[in-house]
Amino acid sequence: MNPITILIVDDHKLFREGMKLILNNLPHIKNIQEAENGKACIAFFERGQKADIVFMDIEMPEMNGIDATTEIMKKHPELNIIGLSMYGDEDYYTRMIEAGAKGFILKNSGIKEVQESIKEVSSGNNYFSKEILSGLIKSISRKKEPANQGKLSEREEEVLYLICKGYSNQEIADSLHISKRTVDKHRENLLLKTSSKNTPGLVIYAIKNGVIEI
Repeated sequence: MNPITILIVDDHKLFREGMKLILNNLPHIKNIQEAENGKACIAFFERGQKADIVFMDIEMPEMNGIDATTEIMKKHPELNIIGLSMYGDEDYYTRMIEAGAKGFILKNSGIKEVQESIKEVSSGNNYFSKEILSGLIKSISRKKEPANQGKLSEREEEVLYLICKGYSNQEIADSLHISKRTVDKHRENLLLKTSSKNTPGLVIYAIKNGVIEI
């Protein structure tokens, strides 16, 4: 992994300091910057400063993480933004994903979780902490009207929905009364068609394209 610069955006100085302590113990971290809210984050980039990964709090005064992410991604679509979440923030996930977030971790995450999120998004993948993904699975529902616009078949949307609900390939096969081998092929095709690399990527695609709702 190449040396990376990280920007921490959070309105609590104590949290930013704690996050910096975690990041300073990780390899490949070249530089750590901080901003106290969304407006300060936008100003950071307007000054010509750069970051590879932004850890973005969702709820902040003056400008929240959703609005800041929306604005930043207009000029820096290549930026990797990871949402900093508290338990019960599920209502914000769809808006953060639509704004361009690549993943989410809980604000009380440990060093391993932070390291894994950095590794995954730096590799072009999406990332959800296990607790967040588990919570999403419980709150996900299927849109009443099919979202298919020609890209996915009806069967592929069914498989995608069940993947998002946390079903294994065998459980999907049993639910749809098809072979596991067929499900394996559907999953492979879904990854290709949606340009996703992992299950969090499929979840993000499904949210953005109206296959599921939270």
